[in-house]
Amino acid sequence: MKMKVLIVGGVAAGASAATRLRRLDEHAEIIIFERSGYISYANCGLPYYIGDVIQDPAQLSLQTAESLYSRFRIQVKTRHEVLAVHPERKAISVLDLEKGISFEECYDKLILAPGAKPSLPPLPGRDLDRVFTLRTVEDSLRLKEFIREKQIRSAALVGGGFIGVELAENLRQQGLDVTVIELGKQLMTPFDPEIAAFIHAELRKNGIQLALEQAVEGFIKREEGIDILLKDHPSMRTDMVVLAVGVNPDTAFLKDAGLEMGMKGSIVVNEHMETSIPDIYAGGDAVQVRHFVSGNAALISLAGPANKQGRIIADNICGRESCYKGSQGSSVLKIFDLTAASTGLNEGSAKIAGFDVEKIILSPMDHAAYYPDGKLMLMKLLFEKESSRLLGAQILGYGGVDKRIDVLATAIHAGMKGTDLKDLDLAYAPPYSSAKDPVNMAGFLIDNISSGILKQWQLEELPALLENSSVTLLDTRKEEEFAEGHIPGFINIPLDALRENLESLDPAKPIYLICQSGLRSYIASRILEGRGYRAYNFSGGFRFYDAVVNGRCLAAAASPCGMNK
Repeated sequence: MKMKVLIVGGVAAGASAATRLRRLDEHAEIIIFERSGYISYANCGLPYYIGDVIQDPAQLSLQTAESLYSRFRIQVKTRHEVLAVHPERKAISVLDLEKGISFEECYDKLILAPGAKPSLPPLPGRDLDRVFTLRTVEDSLRLKEFIREKQIRSAALVGGGFIGVELAENLRQQGLDVTVIELGKQLMTPFDPEIAAFIHAELRKNGIQLALEQAVEGFIKREEGIDILLKDHPSMRTDMVVLAVGVNPDTAFLKDAGLEMGMKGSIVVNEHMETSIPDIYAGGDAVQVRHFVSGNAALISLAGPANKQGRIIADNICGRESCYKGSQGSSVLKIFDLTAASTGLNEGSAKIAGFDVEKIILSPMDHAAYYPDGKLMLMKLLFEKESSRLLGAQILGYGGVDKRIDVLATAIHAGMKGTDLKDLDLAYAPPYSSAKDPVNMAGFLIDNISSGILKQWQLEELPALLENSSVTLLDTRKEEEFAEGHIPGFINIPLDALRENLESLDPAKPIYLICQSGLRSYIASRILEGRGYRAYNFSGGFRFYDAVVNGRCLAAAASPCGMNK
């Protein structure tokens, strides 16, 4: 007797589960119910369709109902909304949105992959025709057509996550005046504040206005455009608004199903992606997962985990034991010419999870410095102090960022220590890397810290140091670099003149060092330690300090006097 499998949702997890099921079981009856008119579409590509980077909407869908049936004999019912699940009789209630007809469908196995829906705060004017959300292909078609028909010249995006930032770039490249409104102090919360500062600078450099720490209280339609009401700020006039304040699991239809539910209405599953009710599985943005690094419950709405979960569900339905080991949130984002990527925990979440966190910040070149057109990267790595276990990484740059974040994501998944990075045998040729790859360099730094060779100080310690007369603050850059800009309170002794000027330094005072990138001040710290001084090196260098404190963009290339010359 052939097995009948129903799937609620036909995008990442649902489509992945369906096709894997067919590859494992040629005879199963497989039916997908999808509320929208499209299946297996690329949510992540929607902003790029609006920005005309992707011009044919057909390219947004990896499969169609017709292609899935032709190749896999999978039945796909688009424009069908699942209204309820009835585990006691192993059936679901479905509404055909085109015909307005409701019916029940029975199952042997049920897969829930409804995804997540945009969070819609109950704001006055939210339903106005100039206020949009972006979740489905239909949303993007409607939004793009509105921009064309109304000749839209300005837009405000409420929310500074992935969709908000990607859509801001694409609208700006279409010539619109764009403002991003964010309730918090920063955009892109997977990144720590000092790393997000570079994202802010890149957006501003490209003409995008940021309205941080501003709360939207509602919208008022005007004859030409719409007013955004802001708490404790004047209202903002714009032509259109896109709400991108986050997503929540789209699980309201499960309220009477008796399933165990988790944070924000998500579906609780075990490592086999089984729900609390036999024969019902769930995957994708609607499920609560275990964070791979912290072990805590998490909601991580990303396509990669969703696709893997769909495959795991199919394996287990077909008797092949398969486990989901957790999500670590690996992601990458294009922001005009800048690439930003992260994996694992950021510093804030690592501390909340109870880790004793150490960090390094370095700015290597993406390939050999002597090969033309090298670009700087900024890397922040987090590791546990006692064990050196890797906890997370954040990288910004103009080239080679995705390669390095993937290496670090793999290292975290493998449970590697930060010190192990120095031993990785990574590919090298001058156009692609250096003989000491940036990942290796991070390993060298962590190894030096773990062995006590290197002692650091961090940006957040600076205010206290400037008030402390019992320390010496020393800048080891060249005199011309120091003259171009320095931190008040620091004295200047260039590295190459340090040994000849040791008598000017009080051996009773610890010395806090800085240079452009951290290399010369590290060498200075070794000289001083070898002469009996206590020395601490600034993590990140003056280039990092200057960018964060003064809102500058990430430098594309190292300065002539910097570490890469």
